[in-house]
Amino acid sequence: MTIKINVKGPIISNDDKWIYDYFEMESTAPKDVSDQLTDNGEAIEVTINSGGGDVYAGSEIYTSLKDYSGVVTVKIVGLAASAASLIAMAGDKVLISPTAQIMIHNVSTVLYGDHQTLDKESVILQSHDKSIASAYELKTGKSIEDILALMENETWMNAQSAVEEGFADEVMFQNEALKLVAGIQTPLLPQNVIDTIRNAKQPVKMIEASSIAAQITAEDVTEIVNTILEKQTELKKESDLENAKPKSRFFF
Repeated sequence: MTIKINVKGPIISNDDKWIYDYFEMESTAPKDVSDQLTDNGEAIEVTINSGGGDVYAGSEIYTSLKDYSGVVTVKIVGLAASAASLIAMAGDKVLISPTAQIMIHNVSTVLYGDHQTLDKESVILQSHDKSIASAYELKTGKSIEDILALMENETWMNAQSAVEEGFADEVMFQNEALKLVAGIQTPLLPQNVIDTIRNAKQPVKMIEASSIAAQITAEDVTEIVNTILEKQTELKKESDLENAKPKSRFFF
């Protein structure tokens, strides 16, 4: 029997997992993976679609999979970026969908302080870059210098280039007729609608039951959605399509 593990949504710490679960947001913490690893070495299939997240959580997941005694097959079905690309390197065999992408880049952080603090942090970041690069080196056979150059330039790879560069072993469905459909102008809820509704819900440990989380109704949500959608329609008439496209947000 093959054990199937999903690595989807942000890569987060175990301590933060309950928050994402409360908001019903897809996420992956090290415990989500380690709890499914068995002692008898059953084969594992890891499906990845993630923009990355916490570098330490990603490292822990990578190490758990790499240390696992059974065969680990990784399938990249959407995006394996940043910390998620690190996790992908743990596969004994890495398959990538013809519509998927891999992205690698430098580790980043948010910090304030004097020049000594910032200089020290720069050294720490570069050390993290080299640690991450070692996993890419082990998978691809490229030199650390070449890997660091790819990270420095924030390198995006489609399925074919990922195989050519050694980050994946095979493109999925190569022997099948490729049938791909891309939706045009698919109606999606605007990000500000999602944020408004999400912000109305607070963890139960932090608020009383009589708060806005308990008061918001289906009618409230409908009114919010309709109001903002009407506003977006007006804005689209005044702006070109390019400016109206939603912007992606990525985190290491």
